[in-house]
Amino acid sequence: MNKPVSDPMDAEVLPAPPSSTSLRELFFSSDLTFLMEAHDGRSAAIAERAGFKGLWASGLSISSALGYRDINEASWTQVVDVVERMVDATNIPVLVDGDSGFGNLNNAGLVARKLHQRGAAGICLEDKGLPQMNSFLGNKHPLANIDEYSDRLKAVRDTTGSDFILVARIEALIGDHGLDEALFRAAACGKAGADVILIHSRKAVADQILAFAKEWNGKLPVCIVPTKYYNTPVSAYRDAGISTVIWVNHTMRAAIAGTRLLRPHPV
Repeated sequence: MNKPVSDPMDAEVLPAPPSSTSLRELFFSSDLTFLMEAHDGRSAAIAERAGFKGLWASGLSISSALGYRDINEASWTQVVDVVERMVDATNIPVLVDGDSGFGNLNNAGLVARKLHQRGAAGICLEDKGLPQMNSFLGNKHPLANIDEYSDRLKAVRDTTGSDFILVARIEALIGDHGLDEALFRAAACGKAGADVILIHSRKAVADQILAFAKEWNGKLPVCIVPTKYYNTPVSAYRDAGISTVIWVNHTMRAAIAGTRLLRPHPV
């Protein structure tokens, strides 16, 4: 008689064979790379089993799983604990959504160091002012002073070293500050030690993103989050020389959709 399992999903979340692909290799690959969102050990393992070569530890999804809003209500220590479980459950690199760094340069450096210690492969910091809020809430989001934001990036780089990937998330287009401001900030981030630029837009078409990629011209790899412009064909990203696409909340969406089908009694 087979030994019963406590959860029918247990057989599906066994770690896949170890992966030797680093996060740096994914970002600097000549092929378009896709990272899948995860918010706990199980969603991370399922994404790996589905064939994704890297994970996005989503701040929104982790907050949601913990019962918090996406406005920094989840503490950085809670996020680090969740990321550790994701790392333990998988053999692929995890890029962590670090929001705005949970404070000043000292906080950003501390969070990055702890994530590095727990096995995360990198962190993404956005250039919005504090307190952090979801990019799709409200209008005219205030941007952080570029010098202060650059100091946060430098603190992460100085704390973790070159093997820990640092992604600078530019919110200038989200805040309607224009392409020139986005390009200026991206250049400053490169000087501060960023490895990758994540350019974000809330438009339903990818025009802003493609214009940025053209003007940026491959100075550093470009990463995107097509939450709003999801109808854009993937070929457009390849043609624009974009490095990486992050599906930032899809496993959480699937979990919510599945949970909503539950009923207290059979129909």
